Amino acid sequence: MARIDDLLAKALKALPRKPADSASQAEKKRYSERISAAVALMLSEELRARGLDGCRPASAKETGESGAERRMAGGLGAKKVDVTWSTEEAGLLLAISVKTINFRDQRTKNFQKNLINRRGDMLMEAVTLHRRFPYAVLCGLFFLDKGAESDGTSRRRSTFLNAHQRLQLFTDRNDPAGREEQFERLYLLLLDASPRSVSIGTYRVGDAHKTVSLASVLDDVLTLVAQRSADLYEFDAGTLRRAT
Repeated sequence: MARIDDLLAKALKALPRKPADSASQAEKKRYSERISAAVALMLSEELRARGLDGCRPASAKETGESGAERRMAGGLGAKKVDVTWSTEEAGLLLAISVKTINFRDQRTKNFQKNLINRRGDMLMEAVTLHRRFPYAVLCGLFFLDKGAESDGTSRRRSTFLNAHQRLQLFTDRNDPAGREEQFERLYLLLLDASPRSVSIGTYRVGDAHKTVSLASVLDDVLTLVAQRSADLYEFDAGTLRRAT
């Protein structure tokens, strides 16, 4: 198991048991926030180990200050971003947005209800950041409860398959002059987490049948970071280094 898998599994096991779908909105919101915060902290820790000094968030023990997500100035105003790496000489180089849908809608019994709203939040982040930092690499990680893979009926696809279709237009921005609302990379992750076990299936948006490793996701985005800033950085053996 790769280091990032170990980090995420340990962090998610430390969370309280997931509330029932019938729990109060406040309980469900708090649980979702804890998922996002845990994922962001572990991703940032892994990225710092891969050479991205100063990547945020970080624990107060590491920084001596709040470990909250960094607030970035953007083209449409300041925006809080889950995971960021920036430098004084280049500005924002990498941002990772973490979104989740963890609970079934009580009326429909599926996970579809907030899909479009979450997508809208992500696209606004992309526009805001790309407008000010067109060379920044933006990665979106959209976590769905494992049940979203099997909540389809004879009349509608599962939320997981619908999410691939609804997000496919907004991924693979390979040119810094490309559309601002696109992410460089978008991934859907099926999550089954409890204090006893954690299972995560990661899929590149557009391919609902092939899982990829989280380590390879980070390899991919860091390769793009190095390509966008080739005079400053190079990516080799899983680590981003200053160009020589």
